[in-house]
Amino acid sequence: MTKRVLLGMLTPSSNTILEPISQAMVAGLPEVSVHFSRFKVTEIALSASALAQFDDSEILRAAELLAHAKVDVIGWNGTSSGWLGFEADVRLCERITSVTGIAATTSMLALNELLASTKVKQLGFVTPYRDDVQNRILSNYGALGIACRGERHLGLQDNFSFSEVTRQQIIDMTRMVAREAPQAITVICTNLNAAPLVDGLEQEVGIPIYDTIATVIWKSLIIAGVDPSRVTGWGTLFRKAA
Repeated sequence: MTKRVLLGMLTPSSNTILEPISQAMVAGLPEVSVHFSRFKVTEIALSASALAQFDDSEILRAAELLAHAKVDVIGWNGTSSGWLGFEADVRLCERITSVTGIAATTSMLALNELLASTKVKQLGFVTPYRDDVQNRILSNYGALGIACRGERHLGLQDNFSFSEVTRQQIIDMTRMVAREAPQAITVICTNLNAAPLVDGLEQEVGIPIYDTIATVIWKSLIIAGVDPSRVTGWGTLFRKAA
């Protein structure tokens, strides 16, 4: 019997997109399954109450529950360090591993690893977020030496509302960003139904597109010792080595 591979995902409580997409991505890998633990996230903003949702103590409690399932890796399937600062995810992963003994990664750290390995310096951004959140994300990438080359966002704050953004809206935003000819495009939000569109959009616009549900699944598979190139139909990301 092939050894089972269990991927643990930390999930915002109001997210309805990342779970079915994560499971669909690994559906062709019979030994791999994805398991989820939620903590409270209902809005994305820069207010004190919104930022407090990402206090490490709440996330660590959810991580400990995943550890009970003896998962091989714990991924934070969320993008909060985009506006909190990427060091927040570095610190979170260190604390998860310290508490559970399990290797950890995040959507944003995996994305940044990809951008560094592919030497992306001009990046296009697609998100559902408010102006101030989007500006904070662009500023944090600027500090990494990655300039914005095209961006679209929707000005939304309620986390559940992100899941109701239509596929056509996502397609239209991505096409508009692609017109600016960035080296790559990222879809930052794990409650946008973008990942199923990536393969077709990449073929249309000729630009790599990195969805943040896909990035954490890609890196989690690598950590768990599974070749991500076995995942097909979800974009060029899965053909890239760590």
